[in-house]
Amino acid sequence: MNNSVRSTARMVWAGLRAMLVLTLVCGVIYPLAVTGIAQAAFHGKANGSEVKADGKSVGSELLGQSYDLDKKDKDGNPLPDPKFFQPRPSAAGPNTENTQYKLTVSGASNLAADSKQLLDSVKQRRSQVAEFNHVAPSSVPVDALTSSGSGVDPDISPAYARLQAKRVAEVNHLPADKVEQLVEDHIDGRLLGFMGEPHVNVLKLNIALRKLAQG
Repeated sequence: MNNSVRSTARMVWAGLRAMLVLTLVCGVIYPLAVTGIAQAAFHGKANGSEVKADGKSVGSELLGQSYDLDKKDKDGNPLPDPKFFQPRPSAAGPNTENTQYKLTVSGASNLAADSKQLLDSVKQRRSQVAEFNHVAPSSVPVDALTSSGSGVDPDISPAYARLQAKRVAEVNHLPADKVEQLVEDHIDGRLLGFMGEPHVNVLKLNIALRKLAQG
């Protein structure tokens, strides 16, 4: 009986020691080491790829955001601000938590390619984008009509950015060629030269636009 008690006590103590060591290694040392390496080697990415303007945080280069007026249309949807380049449509909302780019979670519409609702929304967006930018409906690129899988895509195609340049220049009373060059300067190429597509980060482009407009 005594041997059994001692054996049990040794097993319990060994288990406690293992738990303490693993807690220290996995719960303290490892997280601190990973956090330290991330902060030292990848400081920006480790902190959410934060973008700052005039010393203030204005968002993340990984997350899209809206540029709207304080007005709404007849359906209650916010009107886009013509002074800024507009992002892709977002399907992440609305519900009790989300309203377009005002998000707590991300998501897609999950509508099939032959969905009448999707086709109707694409036709409506094509008409709205064309009218908003004073261009022909046939010139509106696909990313201006459809939302991304995440619903928070921070980028648009160079074609969509170029399409908006004339409207942005006129509203901000800027030379068209300067705004067009601003777009060209903010086109990011394919990752490693072959992955993905060229794209323009809307937040970074709008920050540069605001600086240009302020002189």
